[in-house]
Amino acid sequence: MDRDQLLKRITVDPGVLVGKPTIRGMRISVEQILDALAAGVPEQELLEDYPALESDDIRAVLLYARDVVAYERVYPVDIPAPA
Repeated sequence: MDRDQLLKRITVDPGVLVGKPTIRGMRISVEQILDALAAGVPEQELLEDYPALESDDIRAVLLYARDVVAYERVYPVDIPAPA
């Protein structure tokens, strides 16, 4: 599956989870899957815990997160010390 097809799996709908990015409009958020992966939950366990989830959904989550981080910019801000 190519990049565009993967990213189409990530949807944002104000009526679902208050507009958080979700997987294919389901009530499974990108954040949930990232939290689980960061906690060390294996992909196979996620697929068992969420039967509607597919391996390509997990790939889409990772690609979406990569794109968000890629566009993040950090600018130095000089804050004067209190007098």
